[in-house]
Amino acid sequence: MSAVMITRKVRKWEKLPGKNTFCCDGRVMMARQKGVFYLTLFLIVGTCSLFFAFECPYLAVHLSPAIPVFAVFLFFFVIAMLLRTSFSDPGVLPRALPEEATFIEMEIEAANGNVPAGQRPPPRIRNVQINNQIVKLKYCYTCKIFRPPRASHCSICDNCVDRFDHHCPWVGNCVGKRNYRYFYLFTMTLSLLTIYIFTFNIVHVVMREYPVLVCFFTLWSVVGLTGFHTYLISLNQTTNEDIKGSWSGKNRVQNPYSHKNIIKNCCEVLCGPTYPSVLDRRGLTKEELSASASNSSNPTPQTMNTSSREEQPPASKGPPLASPDTDAETALAKDKTH
Repeated sequence: MSAVMITRKVRKWEKLPGKNTFCCDGRVMMARQKGVFYLTLFLIVGTCSLFFAFECPYLAVHLSPAIPVFAVFLFFFVIAMLLRTSFSDPGVLPRALPEEATFIEMEIEAANGNVPAGQRPPPRIRNVQINNQIVKLKYCYTCKIFRPPRASHCSICDNCVDRFDHHCPWVGNCVGKRNYRYFYLFTMTLSLLTIYIFTFNIVHVVMREYPVLVCFFTLWSVVGLTGFHTYLISLNQTTNEDIKGSWSGKNRVQNPYSHKNIIKNCCEVLCGPTYPSVLDRRGLTKEELSASASNSSNPTPQTMNTSSREEQPPASKGPPLASPDTDAETALAKDKTH
């Protein structure tokens, strides 16, 4: 038995590190924990289905047929933004190749020098200047890279995400540079849809004089989340930066990404260019597989012998026939004897 190396081509998403899951041949990228995302989808579809089944027929007849039409438009827009946020690459940064990681380690060791035993090595930080403000680039020990500005490592997905905002279990994905605008549009249109359904529920109850107890939790939470992200967009700030207090003004540290203008900040976040993914998920790479193979001795002669045996005519069952030359020799010997 001997090992044979077989090379086959695979998609790069099959070899990507981290804790993400991929579907549709790498076109769909999500986190592994998707249970809350299915709950979100169920709540939206279930609530709207009840509204369409019970309130809309009565309101369309007694008020206006435009009420269910606009509700359907909002519903499909909310679902589209939810799927766009959940199924896209949020801005995951590729990890360093082994040779790149080795080179970076050598650079860090050369810059820090020999650290005495018992002392902690200095932090691995690089300083860059953005809008006359010094910004520190932190080194990621998992991805072996210096993270770009505003990037952070998500502990749930185990990947560095560019312009990391937060990991949202409700959409089943990280929210970052490439899908933040779709996340904001999702929360904003969901707030409008919630207010719309809530308002016409009240109208339907008043018109039919039904006593009912209304739950304000969904309306308060969704609208509050939309207001919080509207505040962040106006400052050109992320949730991660707001929680950590990165630009709180301490030590005269100001937000270098803010334009000091609400309109400019909103335009940059919501109307800026769509950044391409840097992962190349559907690209091809080679993978080597080892397979065992049996070494058979002299396979060719066995084939030849088999073929020669097959070509020989079958032997006759009767006695062998004497040839004419053999009969002549026998008669000559008898004459010599006599």
